[in-house]
Amino acid sequence: MARKMLVDEEMNQTNQEEAHYDFDLFVIGAGSGGVRAARFSANYGAKVGICELPFHPISSEVIGGVGGTCVIRGCVPKKILVYGAAFGSELEPSILYYPGLAVWGAVPVLTRSNMRYRSDPAKIGGHGGGTSLGSLPMSEVQDARNYGWELNVKLDFNWKKLLHKKTDEIIRLNGIYKRLLSNSGVKLFEGEGKIVGPNEVEVTQLDGTKLSYSAKHILIATGSRAHRPPIPGQELGITSDEALSLEDLPKHAVVFGGGYIAVEFASIWRGLGANVDLFFRKELPLRGFDDEMRAVVARNLEGRGINLHPQTNLAELIKTDNGIKVTTDHGEELTADVVLFATGRLPNSKRLNLEAVGVELDSAGAVKVDEYSRTSIPSIWAVGDVTNRMNLTPVALMEGTCFAASKTVFGKEPSKPDYSHVPCAVFSIPPLSVVGLSEEQAIEQANGDVLVFTSTFSPMKNTVSGYDDDFEIRQEKTVMKLVVDAETDKVLGASMCGPDAPEIMQAAFKNEGIAVALKCGATKAQFDSTVGIHPSAAEEFVTMRSVSRRITCSGEPKTNL
Repeated sequence: MARKMLVDEEMNQTNQEEAHYDFDLFVIGAGSGGVRAARFSANYGAKVGICELPFHPISSEVIGGVGGTCVIRGCVPKKILVYGAAFGSELEPSILYYPGLAVWGAVPVLTRSNMRYRSDPAKIGGHGGGTSLGSLPMSEVQDARNYGWELNVKLDFNWKKLLHKKTDEIIRLNGIYKRLLSNSGVKLFEGEGKIVGPNEVEVTQLDGTKLSYSAKHILIATGSRAHRPPIPGQELGITSDEALSLEDLPKHAVVFGGGYIAVEFASIWRGLGANVDLFFRKELPLRGFDDEMRAVVARNLEGRGINLHPQTNLAELIKTDNGIKVTTDHGEELTADVVLFATGRLPNSKRLNLEAVGVELDSAGAVKVDEYSRTSIPSIWAVGDVTNRMNLTPVALMEGTCFAASKTVFGKEPSKPDYSHVPCAVFSIPPLSVVGLSEEQAIEQANGDVLVFTSTFSPMKNTVSGYDDDFEIRQEKTVMKLVVDAETDKVLGASMCGPDAPEIMQAAFKNEGIAVALKCGATKAQFDSTVGIHPSAAEEFVTMRSVSRRITCSGEPKTNL
C-alpha cells in the first residue's frame, strides 16, 4: 500500500511538473526537418511551438524564412533555374536565325550563315495557333517563354523574368509551409531562437523583444549555411544564396568547387548563355560518387562548353574595372563577372548558446547526436544539416519523422533513421542520379566478386531533335550502371547519367523505383525478369544482361569508358 501511494505521489508530481511547461515541444528552425517534426508531433497531441528567422531569399545569421534552405534558397529555386537553363539546349537546334546567327543569351550557338527556319518564319513568334517553333510543339514554346526565353526572330533570354518567376514560387511555398504549421495547431514565432536551459528557449522578436518559453523537449533544426574559403578577396565572391538572386545574368562566371552545387550552377549558367570556368581540387568533380559516373559528368560538362580546371585552387580575387580578376595556385589569371564559392556548408549552430547549456558539438560545429537524434542533454534533440549526418532534404524529413511522428518521443515507438539506400541526384544538365553503393564502395566492402553491368546509348529524343547532318551533333550519351554481388546476386548499387535520371531512379517500373527495389533487397535476376516499358530509357535497367566486368574483392575498379 505504501509503495502504491509512493508511485501515485511520484506520478502526480511528474504530471504537475509537465503541466508547468509552456510546450511539449519547441522547435528552433522551420525548415524541412523542423516543420515535419513539429507537424507530426502536434498530430500526436503534443503542444508545439516553433520559431524561424524572418523571410528573405538571401540568408544571413539573422535572416531565414519558413521552409528553410531547400524551399527558399536551395533545391526548389535551383531546380527552377535548371528547368530554365535546360530550354537552352532544347531550343538550340530548333531556332535557326535567318539569315545569320542565333543569339543564345550572350553566346552565339549556331554559326552557319545559311541556316533556315524549319517552320514558317512569319509564325515563329507563336501567333499562328498550333504551329511549332522548329521541332518544339507550341506547348513547349509557351513553357520556354514562361522560363524567360524570348522566341521571336532570334533566340534570346530574359533573366529577370525567370528570377521573378522563381521568387514568386518560393513566396508561394513559404506561405504553404506557414499554413501547414497553422493547420496542425503549431504556434509559429518569427524571430531568432536560442537555448538558455535544458528546458527553456528564448526568442528575440523582430522588434528586439525577448520571449522565454519552457518546453519538455527542444528540437534543434537550424540547418546549414554556405562556406567561404579563406582566400584574399573572398568578400568579392558569392555563395549559392546570392547566385539564386543575382540582378543580372553573368556573361562570364567562375565556379570554385567540385560538389553538386558547383556542377549544378555551372550547368545553369552555361545553359543560360554564360561562359563558365569550373575549378576544383580533385582530378574529377563530385568526389564520393562512382568514379565512372564522375567521368561521364565531366565529359558532359566539357561537351556543353564548360571549361574544367581540375586539381586547381583559387588563390586570390582582386576587384578591377573589368570585373573580378581571379588568380589560381598555378599562376593562371582570368577575369569574370561573378565568382561563386561552392566549397561546402557549415552547421548553423553558432548563435544557439549550445555549449553554454552543455550540448556537445564536433570540430565543425555540428550538433552531436545518438542514433535517435538525442543530444548530450536528454531533453534536447537535433535533426537535419545541423547534425552533419547525411545532408539531404529527404533525410531531414526522415529524421524529423522518426523523432516526432516522433515515434521516438510522442508516438511511444522508438525509431531511428535508416541511412541505407538513400537515393540522391545531381541536377547537372543532363542529371546524375544514384542509389546504393558505388563500384568503389562495393569493392571495398565485398566478401567476394563484384559484377558490373553498364549500358551506354544515345537518348532517343536526341536522334531526331539534334542538329542535322550539316551541323555538329552533340555526342552526349546516357550511361546506366548496376553493381551486383556475384555470390548473392543482390544489386548493391545503381547509377544513371542522362535525361530524367532522378525520376527513373526514384520510380521507374513494376510499381517500384530503382531505389525502392534496392531497399527491398532486389536481385539482378529480379531485375532481369521485369518487363520493361518500350521505348524508354528506364527499360535499360532490366535489359542489361552482359557483364561489363568482374572484379575480385582484392581488385581495383576499372572503367571501360
